[in-house]
Amino acid sequence: MRKNVKIIRSSDERLIDAVLSSLATQNLDDFELVWKPQLQTSIAEDRVWDWVKKERIYAASPNYESYAVECEGMTQGLMLIDTRFHRSQIESSRRLVYISFLATAPWNRSLIQTPPSYRAVGSVLLQFARERSFELGYEGLVGLHALSESVSFYAKMGMIGGEPDPDRDGLPYFEWYRR
Repeated sequence: MRKNVKIIRSSDERLIDAVLSSLATQNLDDFELVWKPQLQTSIAEDRVWDWVKKERIYAASPNYESYAVECEGMTQGLMLIDTRFHRSQIESSRRLVYISFLATAPWNRSLIQTPPSYRAVGSVLLQFARERSFELGYEGLVGLHALSESVSFYAKMGMIGGEPDPDRDGLPYFEWYRR
């Protein structure tokens, strides 16, 4: 899978070309060699995530799909989704795409770098999860549990919920839901 997308270069506020594609070895190499050292010295909640390990664990399962956004020769965002085993917390009879993990590169986070290098990377990944939901017949339903530093982003994206989930260490649950 390969799709042309646009993200925003913060230095000049211009839309620039990027590619959203299925996760590849190069994306994992970018994580391991470039992202990981920067994240480990940060206070980011996902600094302990190991995308190489995640891909090894989930890649063999037909239930999971992983994606990356690349721009100017570097991975700018990563996402892992579950396409089969989650249901809406609003209406439990309906299936949804569940975002297991979503991260943008350290230099794209205003909490780590001001200004960030690129914006809209997370939005592109989130919108793609919604597209997959439509493709799978789930009518655009998408759910996730948010790290605290991402709560305002998901609320701004129009997701509803935000209630702490005791089954997920109190992480707030968000959902794109429509009747």
